[in-house]
Amino acid sequence: MKKFLSLALIVTLILTLTACADAAEKKPKVKFNKRQLKKIELVESPRHGNPMIVLRENYSDVPIMGEPVATQDQMVNYINKRNPNPKLNCTVKQLVHLYYFEAGREGIRPDIAICQAIKETGVWGYGGDVIPEQNNYCGLGTTGGGVKGAFFDTPQLGVRAHIQHLLSYASKRPPRVEIVDPRYELIQKFRPQIFGKLTKWTELNGVWAVPGNHYGEDILNLWMQAQMPDASEASMDAADLKVLLEDDKAAAYVYRGLVNMERENFYSAIADFETALEAEPELTEALFDLALAQEQINKPDAAIATYDKLLAVDDKFVDAWNNRARLKLAKNDFKGAIKDYEAALAIETINADAYNDIAVAYFRQKKYDDAWASLEKAAAQSSTNPVVQANHEKFAACVKIKK
Repeated sequence: MKKFLSLALIVTLILTLTACADAAEKKPKVKFNKRQLKKIELVESPRHGNPMIVLRENYSDVPIMGEPVATQDQMVNYINKRNPNPKLNCTVKQLVHLYYFEAGREGIRPDIAICQAIKETGVWGYGGDVIPEQNNYCGLGTTGGGVKGAFFDTPQLGVRAHIQHLLSYASKRPPRVEIVDPRYELIQKFRPQIFGKLTKWTELNGVWAVPGNHYGEDILNLWMQAQMPDASEASMDAADLKVLLEDDKAAAYVYRGLVNMERENFYSAIADFETALEAEPELTEALFDLALAQEQINKPDAAIATYDKLLAVDDKFVDAWNNRARLKLAKNDFKGAIKDYEAALAIETINADAYNDIAVAYFRQKKYDDAWASLEKAAAQSSTNPVVQANHEKFAACVKIKK
């Protein structure tokens, strides 16, 4: 009898604990006003990436220390083009000058350091844990979960700290001025395996940022974009000279194609990119630029075919996955679009645009539960993305959550 009672008590306890666990894990019920949902439309994200020049220097060989390639004017124009209203406590021109001054003194490449700051701050749009008042341009001291990290009194001190932190990775030589990087000595004392030993930008992968599998490559992609030619006669003259000399035929035609892109001579640009590909069929920059040009003349099928070729050469090209997905979405190939966006997310987990567009794909199929779940992820990843926020606001007005 006692054994029976003991067994009964154990069973009751298990059932009680299971019921409590189920209650704790029970998610709020989401109800949709489908009549209202039929009156709204979610908007897809814009095209990803910018046209690319050819960089013959292997990414894995680009050093942290050295002289700049891009000029200060190029960097100013590049920042202004990506974000006309950056959240800065100085002008863009002043900030760029500070980077060239502080980095020049320590021997760090200023143009690439600025591109790292662009990546870390979202072109000074922020939206994460760090706020503009910190003058913290590289995430110093941030660990996620709302931890804001280091504060610096002026933009110059923020730039100096960024450069000193790079120096702690790339050289054992101490900074030439007083240390303001709060983590410099921590790297020196507690991380001897990396102090002064990471001399290449790609060696920051998984060290500066976690997981950061393509962290250095992302920075160098931005650096390449900053060196882009413009639509001026000087750029066209330089491009024609490159083509005439043919020291590097493929790179020369890509460069001239980019000038034509800037001038909106898209058919001429396509001809240049195709000539570059005749010389070098697997040149990723030429393939990406060609696809962008084909999109500009409203040739989505041709662009998709070009992205197919590009991804066959480099299946880690995130912007190609995003752009091909967006083109498939426009053709109502929802399954194909979602698959491509998921491939992009597998490479770059922080990608609010991809989550947004997955939501659009589900929404257009009237799969509202999946759409809302994906849009919630997009909104959680970015509080500053205008497309995401507009879509989330419209959708949220049609959602009722019951606990």
